[in-house]
This record gives sequence, C-alpha cells and structure tokens, in this order.
Amino acid sequence: MTDQEQPLIAHLVELRNRLLRAVLLVLVIFAGLFYFANDLYLILVEPLSVLMPVEGQMIATGVASPFLVPFKLTFVLAVLAAVPFILHQIWAFISPGLYQHEKKFAIPLLLSSILLFYAGIAFAYFVVLPLVFGFFTGIGPEGISFMPDISNILDFSLKIFFAFGIAFEIPVATFLMVLSGMTTVESLSGKRPYIFLGCFVVGMLVTPPDVISQTILALPMYLLFEAGVLASRLIRTQETEASEAD
Repeated sequence: MTDQEQPLIAHLVELRNRLLRAVLLVLVIFAGLFYFANDLYLILVEPLSVLMPVEGQMIATGVASPFLVPFKLTFVLAVLAAVPFILHQIWAFISPGLYQHEKKFAIPLLLSSILLFYAGIAFAYFVVLPLVFGFFTGIGPEGISFMPDISNILDFSLKIFFAFGIAFEIPVATFLMVLSGMTTVESLSGKRPYIFLGCFVVGMLVTPPDVISQTILALPMYLLFEAGVLASRLIRTQETEASEAD
C-alpha cells in the first residue's frame, strides 16, 4: 500500500465510523419514541382533528396503514431529532481541511441553519397547518363527508414541514451567496421588488389559494431575506474595517 493510499483509506474509515454513529443514534431515538408512535401521530393531526366536523373522521385505506403511518412518522422524527448530531459528525469530518477564517463562519452558520430549520417546522405546525386545514375543511360542498386518509395527512404535513424548514434557511443561503462572491449586497438590495414579488409567487404555489395563507408564507420569507442581507452587510463592514486596521 502506497503512502498516498493510506490517507485515503484512513479518511474513508473515519467517514464510515461517523456515519455508523449517526445511524446508531437515529435507531436509538427511534426505539425510544416508537412506544409513543400513536400518540405522536395524534399530536401531528391535532390541528386537523379540532377542525373536523362532528360527522367527519380519519380513515385508513391501506391494510397496514394503522401501523406503517405512525412508524414512518416516528422514524422521521428520530432523524430530525438527530440532525444536530449528524451535522456535528459531518463538521468533525470536514473541519480539519478548512482554513481558520472558514471555520470562523462555518460554526455560526451551522448553528443558525439548525435553529432556522426547526423554527420553520414549528411555524408550519402552529401557524400554517391550522390555516391550511381550516381552508380545506370549510371549502367542500354540502353533503360531502370529510374523511381524510391518515397516510395522505402524514405525507401532506411532512411536505409542509420540509418546505417551511427549507424556506427558513433563506438567511443562510443569502449569506453564503454573498460570501462566495456569487452576488453582492448591493445587487440583492437592488432586486428587492422582484424578490418581494417572488416570495408571494412561492406562497401562491405552496399554499391554498387564499390571501391569508400566501401572506403568512411570503412575509416571513421576505423578512428572512432581509435578515440575510443585513448579516452579510455587517460581516462585510467588519472585514473592511479589519483590513483597513491592518
């Protein structure tokens, strides 16, 4: 074995070990939560259950759905709960190859991205889902029994959660674009009207066709964009002052 092959194999072994640790943690969390799988699903559908008509009920159209749906939800929650540890393992693997000034930005970005992702999911659960479910339960014609399938509810809710979780990463994405040189603060500031309009277009596409739901998604997206621009401007100002001082 040559000297060049040895570091590569060592890196692959380290990567394998860190991936195994992440998978093991997910399985441990999943095992701890699985006993409460049915309760977790009831918590998930609570925004819908409180809005359903008296004669309405949730149904399971698949033979294995009463087991598989809570199983899937519990596994997704286990992965989400393990995200900080998974990102820590990724960071520990790549950090030795980064320069010191890159590490200075990477750690705050890593922490803020985790918090923003969780904030997006919480916003979707407590604000968006009640409005969306309220819209769907109230728009149907009379004489139609509202009996949503538990599998469809889970898939719909997960899509909303991940959509808002990713949308709340806008400040991090904005900062990285400026930091990498893909764009500048001045360029982003000049495109504010188009970005504001784009936020409402995205809100129109991923929410029910009512103004309230669109606004609830569009306004946070635009405010998060402004937060990213502000953070980029502050960091750039600090770097300019530091270079002038040197």
